[in-house]
Amino acid sequence: MSAEATNPATPGPATPAPQRSASLEPGVPPVHRRKGRPRIDLRRLGRAALLGPATRDRLPDAIGHVAEAHRAHHPDAKLEPLRRAYVLAESSHRGQMRKSGEPYITHPLAVTLILAELGAETTTLTASLLHDTVEDTEVTLDQVREEFGDEVCYLVDGVTKLEKVDYGAAAEPETFRKMLVATGNDVRVMSIKLADRLHNMRTLGVMRPEKQARIAKVTRDVLIPLAERLGVQALKTELEDLVFAILHPEEYEHTRELVDDNASHDDNPLEEIAEEVRVVLRDAGIPAEVLIRPRHFVSVHRVSRKRGPMRGADFGRLLVLVNEDADCYGVLGELHTCLTPVVSEFKDFIAVPKFNLYQSLHTAVTRGDGQVAEVLIRTHQMHKVAEAGVIALGNPYAPPSEEQPDGGGERPFDGERADPTRPGWLSRLLDWQQGAPDPDTFWSTLREDLAQDREITVFRADGGSLGLPEGASCVDAAYAQYGEDAHACIGARVNGRLATLSTVLKDGDTVQLLMGQDPASEPSREWLEHAHTAAARIAIQRWMATHPAPGAEETTGTSATGPRPPVEAPARPAEAQVARPASAVADPPGASVRMAGCCTPVPPDEVTGFAVRGGVVTVHRVECAGAARMKSAGRAEVGVRWGDTTECRVTLVAESFGRPHLLADLTEAIAAEGVAVVSATVEPPSQQRVRHTYTLQLPDAARLQGLMRAMRNVPGVYDVSRAQHPATAAQ
Repeated sequence: MSAEATNPATPGPATPAPQRSASLEPGVPPVHRRKGRPRIDLRRLGRAALLGPATRDRLPDAIGHVAEAHRAHHPDAKLEPLRRAYVLAESSHRGQMRKSGEPYITHPLAVTLILAELGAETTTLTASLLHDTVEDTEVTLDQVREEFGDEVCYLVDGVTKLEKVDYGAAAEPETFRKMLVATGNDVRVMSIKLADRLHNMRTLGVMRPEKQARIAKVTRDVLIPLAERLGVQALKTELEDLVFAILHPEEYEHTRELVDDNASHDDNPLEEIAEEVRVVLRDAGIPAEVLIRPRHFVSVHRVSRKRGPMRGADFGRLLVLVNEDADCYGVLGELHTCLTPVVSEFKDFIAVPKFNLYQSLHTAVTRGDGQVAEVLIRTHQMHKVAEAGVIALGNPYAPPSEEQPDGGGERPFDGERADPTRPGWLSRLLDWQQGAPDPDTFWSTLREDLAQDREITVFRADGGSLGLPEGASCVDAAYAQYGEDAHACIGARVNGRLATLSTVLKDGDTVQLLMGQDPASEPSREWLEHAHTAAARIAIQRWMATHPAPGAEETTGTSATGPRPPVEAPARPAEAQVARPASAVADPPGASVRMAGCCTPVPPDEVTGFAVRGGVVTVHRVECAGAARMKSAGRAEVGVRWGDTTECRVTLVAESFGRPHLLADLTEAIAAEGVAVVSATVEPPSQQRVRHTYTLQLPDAARLQGLMRAMRNVPGVYDVSRAQHPATAAQ
């Protein structure tokens, strides 16, 4: 059975119900809960469950709280499926007891109530009531399908496949691999699992301390990050507090004392600031609801460690709820105009939502005594999604044209799960989990991936986009876009400029990946140092496992892993190698002039000069790094200009894919432009990427652009640029 613990982890006569999304932060202990709905007594519900349903057309008393919470979110929801699901669950679990002596039916009731409070649709609640029946009773999936349809059957089967966790080290990876697969097929499966874990964490007290700690650690490492990724903050924050109490009892008690001490004070600076905000918005004519949201224990603990001694305003935040998106920015403008803002605290998650669908404006204001109040500004719909995440989306698999006024009833089911709302990280996890070579690799990679708490969006050259974790490189973008075909990637352009595959990407960058032509291309073993995503690391590691490092050198023009000496083109006749630089005139006239080898200036480049030993003036392009170094060293510039002679020498670098006869084709293209090759060097190929360096004698500087175009037109060449060689301080 999936629920085997009974006593609450924190003191209290009964397990409290989760709070409404618009009330206090989930996870606040019962002593601080806001008054409103009566506390739900699961022991009373257990006694009602033993009595069974009343009449066939009457809703059983035991699910009255579920029905009330469900109707609060879905006023027109049909309750008949819930009645029938409860009848089946109660009868099938009858006689099964929890360790506390309560009827087992109290567990699926509590799980379903959690989901109903968060706004889950009817199909999810029906499956939640039945989520343990197939695993723990004689009810079969065929019976569930016949009674409730394919959709409910699919969800019950998905939860059932998340077998009871044996918290041994070997069992965890495979269990959570199944969990991810089930989640990817239908995010509602994970919603039920998270609510199931929350109720079990609430009732963990009767277990041995060492088992409590093991369960709490897995919850901390995997389930809490998954709740964050699914955007279900209400579950995440309460799970955090329950884990905090088990794993760090002393710090938890210290935090509880801080909260209790603050609650004992008569004055509440947050309430005073909230009233001031209400007046400001009322005067501005902006309809808004201003609430105080106490921080949950883990948040208080983090703030106390960050800021030191806590002040009254540090124990909570203000939440401003409005009707329209535009009103959010109207509220922000009024607050920043009428109160003193803390500019560094402003964040706009409406224009750029978080990876888990979260949208809100964050800011902070101060009052005269220096207390700072953090303010969250969002619409009512944004707030619903912020609290319940994917649970608030209803049935995300229903066709857009299909209306669901009843809160998500049955629909024709074709077995497909193309979820447009599924976060990008989940899609990636599903892609790479199948390729993980063993459970341990999967487990370690999963934990690393879940530790990434921010995502960036980069744009492909074709207009598409890629969601990547913060810190991702071009290597990660390549595997995100091409899968294992990214083995053939040889480089990238980031925002139009050539970049190495190790380049770290920023939010909003445009990335064009340069792919080699050889289907047998190999990834570089160095890529692992720059791969931050699970997909990239696992693909590279799998390739390396099947391709041991070669012990012998490979031939030029194929992908290589070892160094080789440069290959030089055959020498030209001596007369062709005589330097005949373009004519430049220096001030004063008559000075000897030499073209700098670091930047090889040619007409009509903008140039400058520097006097060096022997009275010679070296001519540099003005943007040359060598020229910049001489300026910083105090060298005086000498005025130079181009003379009448247009013949010049220039060094060009061509970057290309490796292929046979490439050097010959490039040399032929250069000769066809009437340009002499003074020297040519071909560097050892790296991952199908070959770099050619040519020093060329042009009969006319005006031919330079045409020459570079001709070289770029050679098949396999993807860039040609002017060389920038290292320059010494003294030329």
